[in-house]
Amino acid sequence: MLFVCFFVFNCMSKDISTASDQESVELDKSKQYLTVLGIAQDAGYPHIDCFKDCCQVFYDGNESKKLVSCLGLVDLKGNKKYMFDATPNFTEQSRYLTEYHLDNGHIIDGIFLTHAHIGHYTGLMYLGFEALGAEKVPVYMMPRMRQYIENNGPWSQLVSYNNIDIHKMKNDSVMSLDSGIQITPLVVPHRDEFSETVGFRIQGSKKAALFIPDIDKWERWQLDIVEEVKKVDYAFLDASFFKDGELDRDMSRIPHPFTTETTTLFENETIETKNKVIFIHFNHSNPTIRKSHHLKDSILNLGFKFAKQGDVFNL
Repeated sequence: MLFVCFFVFNCMSKDISTASDQESVELDKSKQYLTVLGIAQDAGYPHIDCFKDCCQVFYDGNESKKLVSCLGLVDLKGNKKYMFDATPNFTEQSRYLTEYHLDNGHIIDGIFLTHAHIGHYTGLMYLGFEALGAEKVPVYMMPRMRQYIENNGPWSQLVSYNNIDIHKMKNDSVMSLDSGIQITPLVVPHRDEFSETVGFRIQGSKKAALFIPDIDKWERWQLDIVEEVKKVDYAFLDASFFKDGELDRDMSRIPHPFTTETTTLFENETIETKNKVIFIHFNHSNPTIRKSHHLKDSILNLGFKFAKQGDVFNL
């Protein structure tokens, strides 16, 4: 049975809502769970210099701020908390984890990075000398990502000042955390200017999740996304754009699977499989980033779901 969880956090009420009408569940305090800390594409919502209707509804007071795509992993049994990606909203997102999920005296016990695009790693700056001055925060990254961080300022200073402690990951190689949690990075095709790009398979004591916030197109991946979704209980998938022509730009230069393409791939699958797909990483132009829209309703009616800031998923 599903339960809706409500919390009060006045100073962030427009940023992260913990009430969910989709997938929040009653927490089993002896186990682990994921929580959605952000749902927007790298530049957040509202978008910089956007005066179109998609963002104007925010300034008119009819839509809430959306933080950049990020998942939190909370292990209450092991007394640890982790993040998947360090976003420009790292301050709000780490505070939220502490206030409402786990205050263990650490800002974070580990960060897993997907790649070197601005919405996915630049939050590391808040751990640095000019900000927190953190001490050896574990940050998990792939080889090219590690090379980029170690050899380019200002990120290299995080290493030389021991603000972060880099842990190298290997494609399709399981990393075991406390309390039996297993994390597996999976390389995916993307615009890899500075680093490779990965998604993650996250295995808890009873349930598993897939997190792929960025990928070019599903058909370019060596794995079959439909089969990968069937292996897990939740699949947080790239929904940057709803359909082609959404931007006044050549969208072939910024390839992502359109929401309509993903739903077409799953159109012949069971409702059980469709229910596992949870869209995330919405561009400001994607109408389904809004709390209510007729195109969002059409996708929900097919059985798919949309990530909402504050949602909780037991593992």
